[in-house]
Amino acid sequence: MAEDGAFPEETLEDWLALAEQELRGKPLDSLVWTTPEGILVKPLYTAADLEAIETAGFPLRDQMPGFPPYLRGPRATMYANRPWTIRQYSGFSTAEESNRFYRENLKAGQMGPSISPPIAATTATIRASSAMSAKPGSRSTRSKI
Repeated sequence: MAEDGAFPEETLEDWLALAEQELRGKPLDSLVWTTPEGILVKPLYTAADLEAIETAGFPLRDQMPGFPPYLRGPRATMYANRPWTIRQYSGFSTAEESNRFYRENLKAGQMGPSISPPIAATTATIRASSAMSAKPGSRSTRSKI
């Protein structure tokens, strides 16, 4: 920090040098990753990237989130008014153990337990409902699973 309390202005070259130092010999390209849609995500975006997007015909500076064509996101506030939820799949041998676990996590800040019944219970339920629906006179005559 400078004597006047301002932070020094850093350049892209400063960032590159610091990133290379932190990577300890790994190439900077090792930080690039690909989304499931095949989009490359760089470790740093700058004003030059925004200009390239706008030059390609997507005027991001003029767009507002929540409005078509949704270039800045589908919600006006995006998720600033709704923090991320923390979820965890779990299940234990007894209902008591499961309930204790869920209650402890909810007290600790978990926002929504995602409860999945055991595979055996799910399979048995599917078989029972399929067997019932295949009986003559039932509304559905699906075949057994």
